[in-house]
Amino acid sequence: MYEIRENRRRLKDGTEITTYARDIYSCNILEVEAGTTGYMGGDTGHGGHTYFRIKDEGGTDMDIRVTRDRFGDAEGFEVMLGGDCELETMIRALKFITKVLEDAAEEVYD
Repeated sequence: MYEIRENRRRLKDGTEITTYARDIYSCNILEVEAGTTGYMGGDTGHGGHTYFRIKDEGGTDMDIRVTRDRFGDAEGFEVMLGGDCELETMIRALKFITKVLEDAAEEVYD
């Protein structure tokens, strides 16, 4: 099994959330972290906040580009990976992110 670490993050707007992080090992190493306040019934001013991060900890052929609209505002991001292990570890990273966010969202309804 692997170690899952519980952290606290303060988001840009001051919101504090609990996040969960783990390392994913193959020929490359990723650190992945995710957390959310869950559903709170609104938009960014009154609603939930969600955070995730994927960090290269060694040997990952990865390039990320933020896409911007004509006003310079972020409208999305692109991730490009090179190599079979990068595909494997990214799948595992995204599954972990999905599990953390789904579990936190379900807590609201319990």
